Amino acid sequence: MDEFTPPRLQALGNQLIEIHQQLRALLANAADISDVSQHFRNHCLAFCSALDRHHTGEERGMFRVLAERHPELRPVIEELRRDHEQIAELLRRVAAAPTRAELDGLAAVMESHFAFEERRLVAALNALT
Repeated sequence: MDEFTPPRLQALGNQLIEIHQQLRALLANAADISDVSQHFRNHCLAFCSALDRHHTGEERGMFRVLAERHPELRPVIEELRRDHEQIAELLRRVAAAPTRAELDGLAAVMESHFAFEERRLVAALNALT
């Protein structure tokens, strides 16, 4: 059975916002650590892993369903996929050598991506039946 059954789809837009809020909180926790230590590195790696899993899930499920049911969103989905590639590169850099500058750059790109995604997809996700 498809992972996206109708009850799951009906709340998916709201769930997307909740997941983004959780990822924002993870990033804020990493940014609150004042020194580049193992603790800081662990927080960065946990955040990178969570964000990567989130984007992989979007690519494999949500984007496919939206593209099928809302073909007019395909250009938006392609832009979001390009964002995912850019963010994946930033995640690799942060994971390799987490610094405050790398984390701040990732946070700026991520926030822009999340805001765009929420603006463009939440209504369509919540309208799916």
